Amino acid sequence: MSNLVQNFQEYSGWRQNVAQAIEAYRTWIAGSDFADSSLDQRMARLKERLVDDKLTIAFVAEFSRGKSELINAIFFADYGQRILPSSAGRTTMCPTELMYDETIPPCIRLLPIETRSEAFSTTEYKSHNHVWTVLPLDPKSGDGMLEAFKQVSLTKKVSKELAKSYGLYDENDPDAALEVDEDGLVEISQWRHAIVNFPHPLLKQGLIIVDTPGLNAIGTEPELTLNLIPNAHAVLFILAADTGVTKSDIDVWRNHIGSGSGRMVVLNKIDSMWDELRTPDEVEAQIQHQIESVAHTLGLEQKQVFPISAQKGLVAKINKDAPLLAKSRLPKLEYALSKELIPSKKNIIREQLASDIDEIATGQQAIIVARSRGISEQLHELQSLRGKNQNVIEHMMKRVTMEKQEFDASLMKMQGTRAVFTRLSTEVYTTLGMDILKEEITRAREAMEHSKFSLGIQEAIKEFFNQIKLNLNASNRKTDEISEMMAIMYRKFSTEHGLALTSPMPFSLERYVQEVSAIEIVFQRQFSAITLLTTSRRVLMQKFFDSISARVKQSFLQANRDVEAWQKVVMAPIEAQIREHKNQLKNRMQSIQRIHVATDSLEEKILSFETLYAEVEAQKKALEDLRNNINKALASELSAL
Repeated sequence: MSNLVQNFQEYSGWRQNVAQAIEAYRTWIAGSDFADSSLDQRMARLKERLVDDKLTIAFVAEFSRGKSELINAIFFADYGQRILPSSAGRTTMCPTELMYDETIPPCIRLLPIETRSEAFSTTEYKSHNHVWTVLPLDPKSGDGMLEAFKQVSLTKKVSKELAKSYGLYDENDPDAALEVDEDGLVEISQWRHAIVNFPHPLLKQGLIIVDTPGLNAIGTEPELTLNLIPNAHAVLFILAADTGVTKSDIDVWRNHIGSGSGRMVVLNKIDSMWDELRTPDEVEAQIQHQIESVAHTLGLEQKQVFPISAQKGLVAKINKDAPLLAKSRLPKLEYALSKELIPSKKNIIREQLASDIDEIATGQQAIIVARSRGISEQLHELQSLRGKNQNVIEHMMKRVTMEKQEFDASLMKMQGTRAVFTRLSTEVYTTLGMDILKEEITRAREAMEHSKFSLGIQEAIKEFFNQIKLNLNASNRKTDEISEMMAIMYRKFSTEHGLALTSPMPFSLERYVQEVSAIEIVFQRQFSAITLLTTSRRVLMQKFFDSISARVKQSFLQANRDVEAWQKVVMAPIEAQIREHKNQLKNRMQSIQRIHVATDSLEEKILSFETLYAEVEAQKKALEDLRNNINKALASELSAL
């Protein structure tokens, strides 16, 4: 088992342990009298985040650099043969995602290239099942799987006009003539996108592998440029050891990948340098020279460049040839990938979960502490009544009655705040709602269609981004207003009635503003240098806008969900404490009234409150233990599993 596979399995085990600890906490709360529907929803979302957590690795290279072979070597060597087709020339003709969804049977879903004529991105088509061609996949048959995987290699020949309408042929490209055969036809991929649903152990645990076509596809398929590559947790950029870095490699690296976390360069096919006429030292010096050259050209540290032989690594794994595997240097890449990728991914989700759990647990702890304090105060009140006459008891009843009246008056005032909260909550969606976004998309599309020059199209898209960011910022100001109002309410109830309330849960839409800005930067990189607006360029820019609008829709949908969830949660702590305080006032009144009527029940009442106090203290301890169990699960290291 490779280091990468082992680390990923350990990471999956870590997620399961954390999920179990969260579920134990959630179950205990649900079975107690602290149960709250909004709290249960929050706990469920935390668990879903762990279950749905995905880790994406994208493989990017010019054709014939050995991408598919490298995927075979790292992930599929246990099958004893190649699973992804790998041969001379172009084998992967369309972006291919390998993942696993247990709700559907193993299959290959193929999106026809003809869908490029429609104004929908690949992401949007993922929910349109009827558009895809679906082929069954038999995971037990290596040969059958290889045959099915060959679908991603299929091509078709179409006229130049049709290829142009798809944005796949540009007559102004100096190399365009090379793409046209003697019949005037252009060869294009038969499929636009492929999704392989395959029950591989790692894919079952949330790994997604993205195999990309040649570098030219990165400029023509917006899904790669705007979604798959930027969102990948790791990108392996594969070069050939004998050729090093080409001009197209440099362009793609600078414009679409760039150095950073999880970005690695693989110098494949070092076996082409294994020369029996050279000494091992001479071969090593030659490989080292290529490493230095690539690192310098791409602006990387040398440790980010990994010389390997994917083909020899695959052969070595299949034949269980340890010396050849070591010579292929594949284990070094797998180790580096697992060491950089998995811990950083784990730290991100650990920080997110720890923050949310701390907030939830602190809120629950505040309620149980308030209950414990309330019972303790009631117990003290009852104990102070021993041997006292009816006048003292009547005085105490008046005091509790007054407290209740003051609290009820505060609740009446709170109704006005609730009305403002409802109004502001509704106003958030006047600039964040999906209908508003659709109007902006339609307006931008119309402006693009009426423009005859590339500058006009670019201005239309620039205006679209500006308006989207203005809308997000306007909604953000409304949420800030809600936060400020809630903070005042929290302080008021804490001061006047002794409720243990911390500041309300903070919220910001800033991350979505940054997401939109990042999408805009990708578009500007892609089209900033265009001055001549050809038919194919217009088509390509429109295709990119289709994907841009789809990405922005995703961001807005998530922003809407986040705002809605926050609006439910921000009221929850104060509502829970108000319920608790009301119950305590009610119980105090009832206890004193009973004692007023029958003084002989005082000792009995004191005893019941002492028992109740012990029960609450036990609940407090149980809740703290469950919280500690979650923190221990979050803090555990992978090697400990």
